[in-house]
Amino acid sequence: MSHAPGSAGPHAPGTTDPHGAGSTDPHAPRHHVRPPANWANDPNGPFRWRGRYHLFYQHNPYAPTHTDMHWGHASSPDLARWTHHPIALTPTPGGPDEAGCWSGCVVDDAGVPTAVYTGIDHRHTGLGTLCLARAADPEDRHLERWRPEPGPVVAGPPDGLEVTMFRDPFVFSHAGRRWSLVGAGHADGTPSVLLYDCTDLTSWRFAGILLDGRDPVAADAFGDKAVGWECPQLLRTRGGGWVLAVALWDGDPRATGYLAGTLEPDAAGGLAFAPRTGGRLDHGRDFYAPAVLQDDAAGRALLWGWSWESRAREETERAGWAGVLTSPRVVDLGPDGTLRTAPAPELELLRAAAPFVTAPVRTPLPVAYDLSVIARTPTTASLLRAASGAELTLRLDPATGTVTLDRSGWPRARGDGAAPLVLPAGPPGAPELEVRVLVDGSLLEVFAGDRAVATERVYRRPDDVAELAVTSGGAGPGGAGDGAAVTGWALVPPTPG
Repeated sequence: MSHAPGSAGPHAPGTTDPHGAGSTDPHAPRHHVRPPANWANDPNGPFRWRGRYHLFYQHNPYAPTHTDMHWGHASSPDLARWTHHPIALTPTPGGPDEAGCWSGCVVDDAGVPTAVYTGIDHRHTGLGTLCLARAADPEDRHLERWRPEPGPVVAGPPDGLEVTMFRDPFVFSHAGRRWSLVGAGHADGTPSVLLYDCTDLTSWRFAGILLDGRDPVAADAFGDKAVGWECPQLLRTRGGGWVLAVALWDGDPRATGYLAGTLEPDAAGGLAFAPRTGGRLDHGRDFYAPAVLQDDAAGRALLWGWSWESRAREETERAGWAGVLTSPRVVDLGPDGTLRTAPAPELELLRAAAPFVTAPVRTPLPVAYDLSVIARTPTTASLLRAASGAELTLRLDPATGTVTLDRSGWPRARGDGAAPLVLPAGPPGAPELEVRVLVDGSLLEVFAGDRAVATERVYRRPDDVAELAVTSGGAGPGGAGDGAAVTGWALVPPTPG
């Protein structure tokens, strides 16, 4: 993906802490994957190899700005404890990736972990090339050394389609063959996902357009603002269906969406994706660039995203870091064909031995916590209070089956709207609703049941008060009675895995 470039700085790569625990910035997440300093964006190539989860990401090791893209790398035995490794991919002077190693994936190619990624050169105008890099020692479960292939396997988009955006390969297997999706945008403003047959990773064949923005289901789900679909990802559900996830690009990162449907061979020897339903992949303002791991060993699909900074650029530069990857999420489809998303259960390994709250009482909140609120009557949970009296709240309404997040008291540097965000959390009239909140520094992830998730950045001001107060069924704070149940754990510093 692409953003406006910034200037390089003095920081050197080679740090060993993926959580940035050494940062003194109170807004810095401690329990999510990010480099300890400088820039991070898209998660790339989540991959399971020899008992470890590997997660790569876009990284500028020299400054907290988007330029000079490398691939950072961390791995974990359990999705909770992460170890940072040396930078995996570095631009090659004079090579097809001389100006940046952009987003892609990692696949097992005959026993050799292989990164398939976007390379850009200094003449880059939106059209990348597709490049390969192979693990130098497949026996190394930490995969710390990578060897780039000298030239691209695809030098640019196919002729005749007037493609103006071409990047972010995603390789998957189906019907006995290996395929790749590539994100694209066309000169007439139509976004699309291109399809390649890449059974042999060194020999790619264009197999047509898998889907574009003129599809009526896609148009209804996404609207018409995107001019390109970035970071296309395809996952199989437990029930055998397929979910296509894309990042919606309109000249800047905008939002993410999903389409659920079927994937079948077509008459031309390619594949046809027929969407049946769709919607927002994440309902918040600070989630982009989805990356999927088909975790067959565990019988599930995992998803990560990038959460960018929404504070002023000068604050980010002073802090010396920018960007964090979200929590891993288990993604599936519900009986009605709509998306279901929940935090990976391994995240419970980060909880302190005992909860800090077990009832709806007023209590201070730690900097990082995992909070569950179950409402049987209309319930409001306040998480943060400003000196002005404004509150960051979650309102749970079983009658309507919704959770409403109000963060209007914390305006953003970008100036985008802060109207209350209404999330579907269950069927109207359900006996109870649950919301789970993961907070880590400035990163807020709200899971409304398993029906919707919203990722937001909330930067506490010095005079803000982080305190939990619950009101339910007309009772005041601390007097929720039987209308709500609350349990919360502080997140403890993870040890390297």
